[in-house]
Amino acid sequence: MHRLVRTMLGAAAVAVSTVPLAAQRPDRARLQALTDSIVAAALATGNVAGMSVAVMRGRDTLVLKGYGLADLEFDVPMPPDAIYEIGSITKQFTAVAILQLVEQGKLSLDDDLSKHFPDYPMRGQRIPIRRLLDHTSGIASYTDLPEYANLSRLALTPDSVVGFFSGHPIDFAPGARMSYNNSAYFLLGLLIEKLSGLSYAEYVRQKLFEPAGMTDARYCSETAVVKRRAHGYDMSRTGLVRANFVVHTWPYAAGSLCASPGDLVAWNRALHGVKLLSERSYRDLITTGPLNDGTRIRYAKGVAVDSLHGRRTVHHGGDIDGFASELQWFPDGDVTIAVLMNSQGPVRPYAIAHAIGAALFGRPAARTAPRGTTAEYVGEYRAGPEASARSFSIEQDTAGTGLLMRMGNRPGVPITFVGPDTFDASAPVGNLRFTFLRTGGRVTAVRFDPVYGNQVLQLQPASK
Repeated sequence: MHRLVRTMLGAAAVAVSTVPLAAQRPDRARLQALTDSIVAAALATGNVAGMSVAVMRGRDTLVLKGYGLADLEFDVPMPPDAIYEIGSITKQFTAVAILQLVEQGKLSLDDDLSKHFPDYPMRGQRIPIRRLLDHTSGIASYTDLPEYANLSRLALTPDSVVGFFSGHPIDFAPGARMSYNNSAYFLLGLLIEKLSGLSYAEYVRQKLFEPAGMTDARYCSETAVVKRRAHGYDMSRTGLVRANFVVHTWPYAAGSLCASPGDLVAWNRALHGVKLLSERSYRDLITTGPLNDGTRIRYAKGVAVDSLHGRRTVHHGGDIDGFASELQWFPDGDVTIAVLMNSQGPVRPYAIAHAIGAALFGRPAARTAPRGTTAEYVGEYRAGPEASARSFSIEQDTAGTGLLMRMGNRPGVPITFVGPDTFDASAPVGNLRFTFLRTGGRVTAVRFDPVYGNQVLQLQPASK
């Protein structure tokens, strides 16, 4: 399931930096050649087993191709219609299912969690269903708990999984901040089953896959024999190794769906063509909401709603053992970019998709921070006093005119000015946003928004 900034700050730049940009809106042949070059640079690192790429403009196929290997041991080439585990791209399917049940009058997004799960320990909090959909519930996410690594190899019952994470304290008051949460989507899957009378797997098959024309999509299985299924690989110190065994009791409605690139293209066409939801529900799906303090996040319901290449974008990534994925849709021109990889490593599908998007759309003009202002943002920022709290530093670059964000010993990442006190990270690390906050005119904190999270970090006093 989706990994946050620790993964997004990996060494993915090789896939982007080696390929020049084409003119805006290149023709099909030019875009295919550019895509081939982008992928070839990624494969040349030796850190990628294989991948499939689909690029569509409306119903016009610009790219649909498999690269590398689906099976390293038998040297099986990757077919363009290979089936992958798509990890957290699953979440938008779960969100659509919930909104379909809302349309049927079976629940409201303002229902408290306790209405549908009366035995869930609420600890004095009220958690509306909508807070599960946008990761602002505060419930402990089971994939972040230290016991998860050992328990995840066991085929526990759903009730046992809920008992595992519900026994942990709530991390923050609902709506106080955003923190990516797989427990929330596990509960949403159970809610779909409870209200529909169907298993989650059967619901998505009947109500989502079939209406969307997704002929290869399925709930993943660790035992089923599936034609054209790519085998997953993880990175070790010595190179690619076979991925860890995944018991699909755990990812469930947060990350247990499998699909081909063609399936994801069909999904985007049906979803954004408003074939699966009413117009009102679709608007609700892609409308972001505020935190308690009024801050509007960039995550709606199972999808991020953002801007890439200067264009509005609805997108989501996915990570699960052995697989990584990225699905993007651009309303301007009805463009879909899907990148599916059968390996986990430093080359990220976001970087591949971003390079393809840059080739397709061009790069928006850069903006420059007002002269002499960058020094006031420099310092260490920390989310809390505990040793495990997220922290990073903001530094000036060697020229003294730009800024870098650095986490631990990782290389500094350039951040670029986009507006007053606001900077974005440059590709390919991900679409990170830094909004610096002031008290009495002085910078005292930063709101860190990596799309899949949102929290405030305080500027630490300078060391003497």
